[in-house]
Amino acid sequence: VQLQASGGGLVQSGGSLRLSCVVSGLASGIYSMGWFRQSPGKERQFAAVRSYRDRKTYYADSVKGRFTISGNKDTNTVYLQMDSLKPEDTAVYYCAASPYYSYSDLSSTVKWTYWGQGTQVTVSS
Repeated sequence: VQLQASGGGLVQSGGSLRLSCVVSGLASGIYSMGWFRQSPGKERQFAAVRSYRDRKTYYADSVKGRFTISGNKDTNTVYLQMDSLKPEDTAVYYCAASPYYSYSDLSSTVKWTYWGQGTQVTVSS
């Protein structure tokens, strides 16, 4: 299983970016896909996830109302539309796939089995 993320870049505060993640060789039993982000000196944190098992999406409070996750398992793609970007959104963004589907599991990195290589997002003030 391989996850390939793309779409990062440099954008001014208030701008938008769309991240894409293509999954190849996806194993059965994967019920959720999502995006995490990691800033320098900080732990990797949950940003947005989509649970295909119960058709729910979850967002971190810091991105709620600004980011939108989309995509589906049939096409093996997941996207993250990021609007109204802020300098504090600067981070490396990782897409991931998980066999879990409840929020209590998905909000933790340890429940995610497969990870992409990350794409840098930089928001200038």
